[in-house]
Amino acid sequence: MDTKLKGDIAEQAVLLHALKHGWGVLKPVGDRLPYDMVFDIDGKFIKIQVKSAWFDESRQNYVVDNRRTKTNRRIMLREKYNESDFDFAIIYLEEINIFYIMPVDIFVSYSSEIHLVETEKRQRKPKSADYREAWWLLV
Repeated sequence: MDTKLKGDIAEQAVLLHALKHGWGVLKPVGDRLPYDMVFDIDGKFIKIQVKSAWFDESRQNYVVDNRRTKTNRRIMLREKYNESDFDFAIIYLEEINIFYIMPVDIFVSYSSEIHLVETEKRQRKPKSADYREAWWLLV
């Protein structure tokens, strides 16, 4: 499965979750904007960037790149998002159907990757654990 398809699956999972909450969902035409959708929650518009995480076998955790990727026929460029690009990033872990909901300032504060630990074997939880299924942040 290529990364574009994984991204499409993640977007649809987030969209379905929002609809189940009774929220309105607006989708931009094309993929040129720095966000993937907008939620309308009680008349408040919230820009959402959706990311799909992959499982890193060697580290035994999930990983998501927190940079935007721009491509043309010859070049793939990665650059950091700005805090004004969206309001929240929602990271989807498809294999276990888990969402992480991070405010943009937290999301962009990571260097280039975010590691999401889904095991109880650690003595101390990583800071990303605070955003696991944190849908309440949106309302």
